[in-house]
Amino acid sequence: KQSYKESIALAMHDILEGNENAVILGQGVSDPTRIFGTTVGLIEKFGKERVIDMPIMEEGMTGIAIGMALNGLYPVQTHIRVDFLILAMNQLVNMAAKYRYMYGGAFEVPMLIRAVVGRSWGQGPQHSQSLQSLFSHIPGLTVIMPSTAEDAYNSYLYAATDYKNPVLSIEHRFLYDLTFQSTSDPDRKKTPFLSRFVQKGNDITIVATSYMVQEAQRASAWLKERSQLTCEIIDLNRVSQIDHEVILNSIKKTGLLIVADTSWKEYGVVAEICRGVLEHAPHLMKKPAILIGMQPSPCPTSHNLEDKFYPDMSDLVEAITQLTETEMKVPSKAFAKSLRKKFRGPF
Repeated sequence: KQSYKESIALAMHDILEGNENAVILGQGVSDPTRIFGTTVGLIEKFGKERVIDMPIMEEGMTGIAIGMALNGLYPVQTHIRVDFLILAMNQLVNMAAKYRYMYGGAFEVPMLIRAVVGRSWGQGPQHSQSLQSLFSHIPGLTVIMPSTAEDAYNSYLYAATDYKNPVLSIEHRFLYDLTFQSTSDPDRKKTPFLSRFVQKGNDITIVATSYMVQEAQRASAWLKERSQLTCEIIDLNRVSQIDHEVILNSIKKTGLLIVADTSWKEYGVVAEICRGVLEHAPHLMKKPAILIGMQPSPCPTSHNLEDKFYPDMSDLVEAITQLTETEMKVPSKAFAKSLRKKFRGPF
């Protein structure tokens, strides 16, 4: 067993140890918390020349990382909040994503960008956004959201050793302290960016991203204790270049679809999944899909209002009962909240 943050710290260590040209740079890589525990022990072993703490300069830092990648280094760039990666949009969208295409493959920009979704009380509208669909829209960027310790480790090692394009990984704050059991599945090491089946089922398909995979598993467990219904849960994992075939094959069996994302529904990942179904096989659906995401407003800073803003297992159970026309008690928001780690403030 290993926690999410321990697995990322190990991946960072192994990337630096396995490639003398690899460097880590970002705000907070050497601060007391070491980016929520994900860069522990690195500066002590590899030194300030390879583990570089940076000032708050998102665009400049991203430009430096792109320059490193173009000159044979492998940069792992860290952002403690994905919100401020917006300040580096020109570097990401017009530079990193397009270099290989514009120069006919003569230049490559292999790099890993880690960005954190900062959820929980005190984050407010500017530190809590889950912006994966914004970046997934851009050809040339690969966007992943690993939901387990094993997938984070495998994805980061694969990105650093076998992948020649820029990878943006969006890590959810709620995952860092969760502990996961390793599956030791060789296929997940070879193709870690692909979607995976969390569990098989016959009655309803749930496609989830990042932390919502955890909520989907909790909803499924609640359902199992109270009915004969079984859920098939798909962890999307890579939110760009979506594996539509995996989703469609599941819907062939169940005919019912719920999509749960950590962001807004409008123009988002859930909308893209529905586009894939409508474009390729709308006849598979017995009923319209139910989409689950954040409320369509900026995130409130208030503790009580925030509880109403984010979706959780209670919303998933309610959606399942609606699609399957099953009478069942829906867990309260308070119960769903009790299963999550509590944060007292922004950090």
